Amino acid sequence: MKYCPKCKKMYYDAYTNCTCAECKNKALKTIEDETTSVYLCHGDVIERDRVQAALEDSGIPSVYARHMVTGNSQIVTGMDFDMFDILVPYELYEKAYDVAVGIGAIKLEGEEIIEDDESAQADEEFEEMSNSKRTAVKIVTAILFVVVLALVIYSTDFITAFIKSLFT
Repeated sequence: MKYCPKCKKMYYDAYTNCTCAECKNKALKTIEDETTSVYLCHGDVIERDRVQAALEDSGIPSVYARHMVTGNSQIVTGMDFDMFDILVPYELYEKAYDVAVGIGAIKLEGEEIIEDDESAQADEEFEEMSNSKRTAVKIVTAILFVVVLALVIYSTDFITAFIKSLFT
């Protein structure tokens, strides 16, 4: 396997174009040391923490590198909007890849999102309302809200008057 020493992306040895497709670096190197850090995936701060936690749970060490620096956004907003590349040792890449796919950090090509049966059943329980029925429900709800509000106000006045009568 070859990798780009700048962005850490991996390429097969048969890769004829000797430039990195990501950063256009022309000096691809052959991976000789099994502990060489290679690119696994990227994400924002939350995704980075989620992936690193999953990798740590699987016993896979990982590091990260800032992929895209957005300037001083963290100073102004208190939030870090930078993107990070997550790097793992080459010897554990396959295991790390499986973990990342398992938690949804890496999407496989042609993968479809399958809806849960529960959400499909919940949609089936409700029927579409006509416009007149929807308007009637809104009016009844507004009237009930006003009635409940009036009851709260009158009961508060009654309780306040009762407590005042105890002290006078």
